[in-house]
Parts: sequence; structure tokens; C-alpha cells
Amino acid sequence: MVVDKSKCIGCGACASVCPVGAIEIVDGTAQINKEICVECGTCEVTCPVSAISQD
Repeated sequence: MVVDKSKCIGCGACASVCPVGAIEIVDGTAQINKEICVECGTCEVTCPVSAISQD
């Protein structure tokens, strides 16, 4: 999963639904820890501004 930082509004919706805690908001944008991410897609469908997508 990849975050488009130009679209991300830092709302934290993705971080709140991540089942493995792989997302945190840093300096106003989401960051995904790829070592933890299980690529379930929950964050992608939750993002209100479509800032998250598959690699």
C-alpha cells in the first residue's frame, strides 16, 4: 500500500481501521509501515480522499 501525500489530509481514518497497526500519522500525513502491513486493503477503501492505493 502507498500513500499519495499530495492527497492525504491526515484525518487518521486509515490508522483507526488498520487491523495490524501499520499506519501512523506523521507530520500531517499517513505513513504505512510496509514490514507490518498485510495489504488487506481496509485503509484503501476507508480513505475519504482516495490517497491510498496498491503499490
